[in-house]
Amino acid sequence: MSELITYQLNDGVATLALCNGKVNALSPALIEAIGECLDRAEQDKAVVVLTGQPGLFSGGYDLKVMTSGPQQATNLVAAGSALTRRMLAHPYPIVIACSGHAIAKGAFLLLAADYRLGADGPFQIGLNEVLIGMTMHHAGIALARDRLSPSGLQRAVNNAEMFSPAQALQVGFLDQLSSPDSLLADAQAVAQQLAKLNMRAHAATKRKVRAPLLEALERAIALDREHLLSA
Repeated sequence: MSELITYQLNDGVATLALCNGKVNALSPALIEAIGECLDRAEQDKAVVVLTGQPGLFSGGYDLKVMTSGPQQATNLVAAGSALTRRMLAHPYPIVIACSGHAIAKGAFLLLAADYRLGADGPFQIGLNEVLIGMTMHHAGIALARDRLSPSGLQRAVNNAEMFSPAQALQVGFLDQLSSPDSLLADAQAVAQQLAKLNMRAHAATKRKVRAPLLEALERAIALDREHLLSA
């Protein structure tokens, strides 16, 4: 696989680990590599565990790309939104083991998974777009509205509030806390439990449950591309 991500298959669970520099920036290449890993996991009929490095899951989009020009920024945001939409519709369960900080697009990846475990510690999880002068994109709003609590939506999207792992559990970014030392093992245990599901029923039910969100994301991605290019 790509040097930006590792893929390890064991007992029906595909573990993907982001390894793109000190902040695991979501570049076009890394987004493509994640997609390739999802393809491979689907071929392997495997539950997915996605994780990062100790202390860091992802700091969000690659700022070098985001500041290189409007077309490059638009393409990266569109690719990232398409990735989260794909994750939401993936036919096998996706578990995220959030190994530390998860900022901006890193936090949005949490909102696209089926089950999210977070390492408990001095980490920040949240959406900092408004804090750094970016108006939140339509796709981000649609995803946050669906997956966060009503108060969490306002605090995270409008106020760019950063949450501790315990607070992130309360507002909907996470489903479970683990110690940093046991995080990956706990995620593997969740994945093994999910592997007992009837995957045909899981995939069909998930698409029914998420149909309104998937349709909203399709419209939002088109709106974002139009608005970003005209800005």
